Amino acid sequence: MTTTTDTALSPRALARQRRRASVARFWRQYRAERAGLYGLTALALCALLALFAPLFVGSDVSSVTDAPGRPMQSPSAEFPLGTDQFGRDLLGLVIWGSRVSLLVGLLAAVLSVAIGTLIGVTAGHFKGWYATVMMRITDWFLVMPTLVLAIALATVMSRSLTTTVVAIGVTTWPTTARLVRAQTLAVETRPYIERAKALGGGHRHIMSRHVLPNVMPLVLAQTTLIISTAILAEATLAFLGLGDPTIVSWGGLLQDAREAGAVSAGDWWYLVPPGIAIAVVALAFTLCGRAVESVLNPRLGVSR
Repeated sequence: MTTTTDTALSPRALARQRRRASVARFWRQYRAERAGLYGLTALALCALLALFAPLFVGSDVSSVTDAPGRPMQSPSAEFPLGTDQFGRDLLGLVIWGSRVSLLVGLLAAVLSVAIGTLIGVTAGHFKGWYATVMMRITDWFLVMPTLVLAIALATVMSRSLTTTVVAIGVTTWPTTARLVRAQTLAVETRPYIERAKALGGGHRHIMSRHVLPNVMPLVLAQTTLIISTAILAEATLAFLGLGDPTIVSWGGLLQDAREAGAVSAGDWWYLVPPGIAIAVVALAFTLCGRAVESVLNPRLGVSR
């Protein structure tokens, strides 16, 4: 029922009010997901470390010529996580590496979800031969090992941050495309879609004004889940030596540790910190993604 307050507001102000109420309702429900709160707290801490890394460790932390310690020093009061093969402070390198790992994860996930959403919405809306072709391409990407495709792309392209983002983004979209297409097909059967078509709404209007807003909750949940996959993929590519050697990332630190013989020498402090950082951030994004998914689509959630 429309209230007197609602009728007194302009349509734009009313829309803002309803969006604020929706955000507040989402946050109340999200706070009930304890695992999601743990994940969000961990991500907030990691984001703050990455954002203020220049203040904590300085931009010269990756310099080989100005390394403050001796090579492969074990953890001590001066170097809490020890030093690497060049004598650089590993704590500073792990903090600085968070900037690259988080950035690559976010950009690759956005690219992946954008491709998957575009293909999923258009294939679900147009149907016919277009949907058949798009879904067969999606199936091909699904059956091909994602890591193998990413390695192939990273090998033929120049070794840079952009290459890593593109290699991950263009190989991890099929799952999103299938999920979005299924949701689009469900939305297209609703009566208001038929009314929009009867009133002369074109394809662009229906997809942008009716279909896309209804699949966005699924897209948002899928984005948070894919970020963890992208971070792990970036670490894997860097560990295999396919990342940019001029930048510091968690996967690159593991690659350096392997080349320095830290595994055979038992220099655990070279391997454990970046490995734990990767695991914690990937788990945090997964917990947030599951919580978002449970809030936006309670039918997929589990009883607490």
